[in-house]
Amino acid sequence: MKKLKLIILLLIGISFEIQGQELEVNLQIRPRFEYRNGYKTLLPEGQEGTSQISQRSRLNFNYKQDQFTVKLTFQNTRTWGDVATTASADKNGVAVFEAWAQYDLTEKWSVRMGRQVLSYDNQRILGEIDWAQQGQSHDALTFSFHTEKQQLDFGGAYNSDAENTLQIPYTVANYKAMQYAWYHANLDKLGVSFLLLNTGYEYANIDKKLLIDYKQTFGPYLTYKTAKIDTNFWLYGQTGKSTDRQVSAWNAAANFGYNINQSFKAGLGYEFLSGKNTNDGSTVIKSFNPVFGTNHAFNGYMDYFYVGGGHLNNVGLQDAFVKLNYNVNKWQFTLMPHVFLSAADVMTPVEKLDSYLGTEVDFTAGFNFKKEITLTGGYSQMFGSETLEFLKTGDAGHTNNWAWLMISVNPRIFTWKK
Repeated sequence: MKKLKLIILLLIGISFEIQGQELEVNLQIRPRFEYRNGYKTLLPEGQEGTSQISQRSRLNFNYKQDQFTVKLTFQNTRTWGDVATTASADKNGVAVFEAWAQYDLTEKWSVRMGRQVLSYDNQRILGEIDWAQQGQSHDALTFSFHTEKQQLDFGGAYNSDAENTLQIPYTVANYKAMQYAWYHANLDKLGVSFLLLNTGYEYANIDKKLLIDYKQTFGPYLTYKTAKIDTNFWLYGQTGKSTDRQVSAWNAAANFGYNINQSFKAGLGYEFLSGKNTNDGSTVIKSFNPVFGTNHAFNGYMDYFYVGGGHLNNVGLQDAFVKLNYNVNKWQFTLMPHVFLSAADVMTPVEKLDSYLGTEVDFTAGFNFKKEITLTGGYSQMFGSETLEFLKTGDAGHTNNWAWLMISVNPRIFTWKK
């Protein structure tokens, strides 16, 4: 913490020595209570749920001078009570969430390097994952071209686990190399985007030779918005190779929302993520992977599917849902029931199971206490099926539910312009 204080004082001190600068420092304190009783998976028979409080603490520095912009974000994520064995140490520590510098080459071109958030469209493929207390950022170099109605972003990353002198395998969960390009155009009420993502993961073959296989995720994302209508559609394909296995998968979705009045909005949607039959003996990967998506925002808030790697390389998913939003004064309410089905066949050694996985009902509420303080919470319940029990294990007959309450405090603690 002493080092962090010195950095803050140094940044503030420097700001008073140079003209034409803007500096803003803001803080986020975000504790969240959760009661987990069948969260992420069905509660096993004879087991009981649990509860805990997690917290994110972030300190953000935003600096700008002429064409030059810098952002630096420190964060600490912890579970209340998860402390080191000695009073002088901090088990969780302070990490750097963002640390990037950007230079505007012209009015239309800019370049950014360092640890940064890559978030596009509805974050189905590339997102910040803000629900997770640790979030998601990338060490990358990116370029951006932007006009009033168009934007083109492209960039890449190359990862290693240390400053090595010999070839060391990079076999952690993260990618070894990544390249991407994203284009977006606003055409009156129609928004059109196209994303191309190329991710390479390193692995050792049977001869212990280090190789990198690349998987491509690509497709369009479309939106259409009027005063009453809010719709979106996407279609992503996935191809290439992963650990010497061919990839052939896809994902499609359509959502329609209608503003009944200023307070009430109703919508419905459907998403299909390809999967693989449980009795399919081929080596081809047919299950779609949302890669770096903000998966908590999709397919139910209880995170049974795709969050934290759950349900990957499985039978895929069909998700049909209704979404009802009601806003009044400082309150926001949302009710969203989901019906889940498998996208591929679920086979036991003796029979084919029904594709119906279960129904989840999500209810959330939010209250804007004041500009810097927001209170949100929710309750969800999963009514699982025999098929979900087969895939996830656990007891579908048990009451599987989840409740949470979160307070987000976001004060601006320092701002200065010269």
